[in-house]
Amino acid sequence: MGAFRESRWFRLVWIVPAILVALFLLVLAARGIRALPAVQSFMRDFPGESKLPEGAPIGFPAWLGWQHFLNSFFILFIIRTGWQVRTTKRPPAYWTRTNTGLLRTKNPPVRIGLHLWLHLSLDTLWILNGVIFFVLIFATGQWVRIVPIHWDIFPNAVSVGIQYASFNWPTENGWVNYNALQTLSYFVITFIAAPLALITGIRMAPGLADRFKRFDRVFPLPVARAIHYPVMLFFAAFIAVHVTLVLVTGALRNLNHMYASRDDYTWWGAGIFAISLIVMAAAWVAVRPAILSSLAGLTGSVRR
Repeated sequence: MGAFRESRWFRLVWIVPAILVALFLLVLAARGIRALPAVQSFMRDFPGESKLPEGAPIGFPAWLGWQHFLNSFFILFIIRTGWQVRTTKRPPAYWTRTNTGLLRTKNPPVRIGLHLWLHLSLDTLWILNGVIFFVLIFATGQWVRIVPIHWDIFPNAVSVGIQYASFNWPTENGWVNYNALQTLSYFVITFIAAPLALITGIRMAPGLADRFKRFDRVFPLPVARAIHYPVMLFFAAFIAVHVTLVLVTGALRNLNHMYASRDDYTWWGAGIFAISLIVMAAAWVAVRPAILSSLAGLTGSVRR
């Protein structure tokens, strides 16, 4: 107990009650605002959904469920390794790329820490998964569900925010159409936060940062670092809110949408979700220096 009191985590204990108090005050304020006649009239005019165009796809194809799982898996460990890179003073080992074959470069490879190697490797897989996602959503028309196309999405989003904050949930029918706040959130994550993470990550990447010195005036390295970390925090906050709302606004139906590509209240989606959690937990435990060193050794040399 004494060691915990002296750790940096003990200094953050106050955050939990502070968040609870803030949430309590937010709910009280939202309920008070919602009771106002003008607000009730506003919410009748803007119940929470922005109309989709004719021919918009209904439901979620199986490939989207796989995309969702892979994205969740990669981003979980990207956040973990990113935090390790930021907070670990000395990595357990260092990796140097084998400078042969197609990846052979004129300059010698840069030595990087093992945590950073895993971070960059997962980034590569996450980007590949993202490219496939972009191709498929535009090829199948799924993009219309997460891209705002009417100005009324903004007042509808305000309406949904009041409904969520007052704990009187909006009517959900995500199988057909997301509510306005969901649409805006998914748009920001997909088309703003993810590209920002990619661009700033490339700007910071060892071996590439020096080559991009000519961009220092328009995109200095400190600016990339100042953006990259808050973007990571934004992803973490989005995941926390997203998972919470999925579970409290109709877990069985929501999980069936996301994992089983079906619109009912069976346990298929929940079962697949449970299996995905087991896979993530097993991978979390398995990601140890000894295993990472063996994997990294396949493409380079690993030394302490």
